[in-house]
Amino acid sequence: MEIKKLLQSEKTDAINLVWNVFLEFEAPDYLDEGINTFRDFINNEDAINGLEIYGAYEKGNLTGVIATRNEGSHIALFFVHGKYHRKGIGRKLFEVVVKNSTLELITVNSSPYAAEIYHKLGFVDTDIEQTREGMKFTPMKYKK
Repeated sequence: MEIKKLLQSEKTDAINLVWNVFLEFEAPDYLDEGINTFRDFINNEDAINGLEIYGAYEKGNLTGVIATRNEGSHIALFFVHGKYHRKGIGRKLFEVVVKNSTLELITVNSSPYAAEIYHKLGFVDTDIEQTREGMKFTPMKYKK
């Protein structure tokens, strides 16, 4: 497996993977408002261009994506293709973020589906589950 920072030209493939995984695993937890909010975010070119995105590749195929903002201190996107779940790809992507983050604290607003994964990575909840613009999330933090 290869993990690398994505070039601008590779971001479209990453966003396609994110959207497809979101629809399969996350969208069932959301009403239309939340699905539309997420779609609008990943289709916002300025928002996506403001992210540092890493991709995991298996035999040349993009299998997972993690994206951060604020000097690596906040995870904005973290998705692994369903066929590759439970194979350590997410952990390896997260390790790259930890290595490249300039700050001691990393935050995330975890979806209900991903909460268990973040807990396994060492995140702790900082508040109860919330809903904003139709998106359900639990604020979490990870201390290096």
